[in-house]
Order: sequence, then structure tokens, then C-alpha cells
Amino acid sequence: MTKVHFIAIGGSVMHQLAIALKNKGYQVTGSDDEIFEPALSNLQQAGILPAGTGWDPARITPDLDAVILGMHARDDNPELIKARELQLKIYSFPEYIYQESKNKTRVAIGGSHGKTTTTAMVMHALQLNHQSFDYLVGARLEGFAQSVNITDAPVIVCEADEYPASAIEKRPKFHFLHPQIAVLTGIAWDHINVFPTYEIYKEQFAIFIRQMEPGKVLIYNSTDKELVSLVTATGTHLKLVPYALPEHTITNGITRVIFGENQASLEVFGDHNLLNLHAAKLVCNELGLSDAEFLAAIATFKGAAKRLELVAKNDHCVIYRDFAHAPSKVKATMEATRNQFPDRKLIAVLELHTYSSLNADFLEQYQGALDTADIAVVFYSKHALEIKRMPDLAPGLIAERFGRNDLHVFHNRETLEAFLAAQQYQDTNLLLMSSGTYDGLDFSKLKALLPSDKQIH
Repeated sequence: MTKVHFIAIGGSVMHQLAIALKNKGYQVTGSDDEIFEPALSNLQQAGILPAGTGWDPARITPDLDAVILGMHARDDNPELIKARELQLKIYSFPEYIYQESKNKTRVAIGGSHGKTTTTAMVMHALQLNHQSFDYLVGARLEGFAQSVNITDAPVIVCEADEYPASAIEKRPKFHFLHPQIAVLTGIAWDHINVFPTYEIYKEQFAIFIRQMEPGKVLIYNSTDKELVSLVTATGTHLKLVPYALPEHTITNGITRVIFGENQASLEVFGDHNLLNLHAAKLVCNELGLSDAEFLAAIATFKGAAKRLELVAKNDHCVIYRDFAHAPSKVKATMEATRNQFPDRKLIAVLELHTYSSLNADFLEQYQGALDTADIAVVFYSKHALEIKRMPDLAPGLIAERFGRNDLHVFHNRETLEAFLAAQQYQDTNLLLMSSGTYDGLDFSKLKALLPSDKQIH
């Protein structure tokens, strides 16, 4: 029996991989200095929750086939030191995914934005067409019990992240996947705490392209000029498949997409989602699905968690929450909401929560990002700044960086809640964008903001 030990098993994807390997029949152990929900309950239910917290070198034994190192395990971790002394095989998460999928067709979906949604669309279409596949995705998806699955399936579909693989492996995760089919959705500078310049960030995608084997498939967004120049310079050894905005119509807030003789009405919307859908269709085509089979499935796709996720709606107002936080994502989400409901007022609230967005210099990248909104709000938590050991931000500086003198800036959750409660929502949509929680905002209470009418959920 294959024996695997996880150092820092409590991570959001680490614990999912641990459960997937347990389900495959492996003997799985793990450790962590703290484990939070939902990982705690998930690991407990799977029967692999560590008996206690903390690190114990005694857990590292010579009979282990692999030690998998989580993101927040440090280089001086006592279990890691023991594993090195015993010369065991030590893998970062993506390195181990590759080990498990050497004999599979590997699909890697990368890019600065749209990775999760595009991956989710491919998974949804394959599942509804009864295809057997493994997967790795960075969000909770309807119809899938977990976010990582490893079986004996012939295909694996991976969301391909450019963030570093582990504490001892600083190269980006997606450099380890070596796909036969890849997607790049676009390039927009992010993660400045890891990639201090745009050129360094862009080079990671060039390396990803160069590492692909000759003749393999690269599906890329031809509307992104930076990406096009990168692909044409570095991807000449590949089968290049460009994609762009597909033909579509919008009627009464419903988007209908058209590929030749095949059409489908969608439950998602926005140019960014139509681009994601086109990329997902091309992946599915490569995996053997026809356009008709793909569209029949994608018509029921509701989106990934926190991607234009519906909080509440009635005939006069829709409230969405969205994971958008980087400038390009904010602009895309804003434009999608505006274009889908051109006759409604738009109130947009953006939380600055990441290292990049809370950096005074990087804030310049947000110039004009909230221009589409009739009422624009920026929220940041002083607690988040303290945790990240970053200096405070002045509201005037934030307004200047966004280029809006009428920008409302809050750093207190109660003040934000009071502001939202004071607004009029007749023929108005509310869009809340963040990778955080607005310091604990209760989203279920936002339904009370809807103007009096029969609510539809």
C-alpha cells in the first residue's frame, strides 16, 4: 500500500488532496500547527484528522513513499528536516499532482483571471457528458463533492496557479504540470509580494509555454495583446488555438451564445465569462466533445462559488458577490454587470484585501477600475493591514488612485453596513467584490436591502 504523509495537511487544497488519496486506497497521515473549518470536519469525516496539533518528527518514517509539503510549512519544520535526513521523496502539491497524473492527459488552465471559472466549465461539461476525469480546482463547485479528485481516470483537468509551490519550492505551481492541453486566459500583473515587477510576472508564463512539449495544444485569449505577443514569440513549437468573444445576444438580462448552428441560453453572463466559455469549449473539443454536447451541458452551468454569485434578487434589484480583487478582474466584473442591466443604477463595493491591493504604489493599477459604477465604495480593514504588517492607507490617497473624487471609503464594517442600508435600490443592482469577508459582513442580511416586492431566490 502506498503510504503518504502531509506536512501542513490543513490547507484548503492540501486537505482535499489528502482525502482524495485516502479514497483511492492510500494510507494517509498528516500534521499541522492549526486546522480550521471546513478542513477540520472534512478530515475528521475521512478518518485522517491528526490526533493533535503540532509537528512531530516521529511521524516521519523510512517506509513513507512520499512526503507532501503544504504552502505554510516553513523551511525549518522539524518533520521536513527529518524527511530530508531520511532522504525521502518530498513533493510540493503540484509536483505530487504530476506524479499521480504522468500517464494521464493533463489539461492545465492558467492565466491571471478566469482560471477557476474556465476549469469549472470544463468539469461541468465533461461530467454531464459522462466522461471520466480527475480534477483540481480552487473553489467549491456544485455537483462535485470535493475540489481535488485523484482516481484511475485517463484525464485530469487542473486549475493552473502561478503562485509559488511551497516554502522550499519557489517556482510557480503551474510549471510542474507539463500539460498536453493548456489554456492561457490572459496576463495582468498580480501577486506583487512574489513578483515585484510585471516583467518577472510575465516571464513565468513564458516559461510555462516553453516547457510544453512540441506539438501539444495551447488555447489562448487572442483579445489580450500582451498574451498574443508572448505566445507568438515563445509558442511556435505548439499547436496554437486562439479564441475570442463568441457570437452572442442579450435579451431581458439573458445571454444566448452561438457557435455556428448550435446555440444555448446561459445562466452566467459578461464578456469575461463568454471568453471563459469559448476556452472551455475548445478544451472539450480537444477531449472529444462536440459543440452541441458542450452547449447542452453549459446551459445549466451556474458559475463557481463567489463568481458573480447571486445573493438575492427581485424584479427591481439584483445583489451579487464576486471574488474579483485584482484590477483586471474588477473591471471585467463591473462591465459585465453594467452591460447585462444597462438601464439599472449600479452600486459597487470593492474590498482591498490582498497584499497587492493594500500596497499604496500598486493601487495606481486600479485607476478607473470603478468608473462604471454610479456609486463606488472602497472598503479596507485596518485589521488586515495589521496582520500583513502594512502601513495605514489614507482615504484621500485611495480616491486619488482610483481616479474618483466621489469615492466612498470605509474601514469600519458597521459604517459600511449603515451606508448600504441608506441607499435606494429601486431599479438598482448591488455588486460586492472581494477575496475577503468585509471584516465579517453577514451576507444573508443583505436580502433585506431589496425594495419591497416578492423576492425570487
